[in-house]
Amino acid sequence: MALTAPPAAPTAAPPAVTATLTHTAALARLGAALSDPTRASILLMLREAPAYPSDLADALGVSRQSMSNHLACLRGCGLVTAVPEGRRTWYRLADGHLAPALDDLLRVVLYVDPGCCSGDACTCS
Repeated sequence: MALTAPPAAPTAAPPAVTATLTHTAALARLGAALSDPTRASILLMLREAPAYPSDLADALGVSRQSMSNHLACLRGCGLVTAVPEGRRTWYRLADGHLAPALDDLLRVVLYVDPGCCSGDACTCS
């Protein structure tokens, strides 16, 4: 998927949300979740489709125990939910707003720091 720069700011900005300690804590939890590259990769993969932990572990080249720990962190942050299916459990983003929010966040990061993603491994353009 090609990402483009965010659109120009609208002329009338929406009213700012007054930050509370709860808002600050929520943003800190999101920051903690995104601070680890494996967890960030999990979130970016789950925005495309739900997945089983073993498939996520294989795709990211981490052990299943490590994947379990990362998913526990993301569950604790309220970003993913576990869905039991027989003897297995698959994971999905906890809310439909998260996928577009992750896309928007990625666009902003690439807009602010276009050099952060370059080279043959880059899939941003």
